[in-house]
Amino acid sequence: MLDHRHILLGVTGGVAAYKAVDLAGKLTAVGAEVRTVMTESACRFVGPKSFEAVTQSTVFTTMWSTPQEFKIGHIALADWADLVVVAPATANIIAKVAHGICDDLLSTTLCVCWATPTLFAPAMNNRMWENPATQANVETLKNRGFHIVGPEEGRLACGDSGPGRMSEPQDIMNAIEKIASNIEQA
Repeated sequence: MLDHRHILLGVTGGVAAYKAVDLAGKLTAVGAEVRTVMTESACRFVGPKSFEAVTQSTVFTTMWSTPQEFKIGHIALADWADLVVVAPATANIIAKVAHGICDDLLSTTLCVCWATPTLFAPAMNNRMWENPATQANVETLKNRGFHIVGPEEGRLACGDSGPGRMSEPQDIMNAIEKIASNIEQA
């Protein structure tokens, strides 16, 4: 179902970024072509080389590198993608997308991909998740047709417990496959 699908994986700066490497590997293992866009903060949690190793594809981290195809980077990435996955999706990226803020490669690419099936896998502290602003931003994304998987309840990186854990890579895979099957039926 995901064989030869072009999956754009957006990775933001949360502790759960390490799970995104596993997700990228799982996607590649089932035949998807994966390109990864990492925020500067994501690069502080896990290195681009980890994603390059499991996807056999260049990782994109800045709007200011010259793409080989001489197209504007975020436009080329958006044109290439069949499906977009943001994992982990921090409160920051959720707010940026909900309000059309484009200040880095990932947020700019997501602004261009508004009509591409997109899945967000939120990951943050439970108080950040429960913040009314975050909840309003999530509702805005849902109302615009974006998909959300998670977050899960449990122990968080800070030691707190509650909703905010990023869904496990296999659960995200299941959500991706469901979205992909709906694309095929359309």
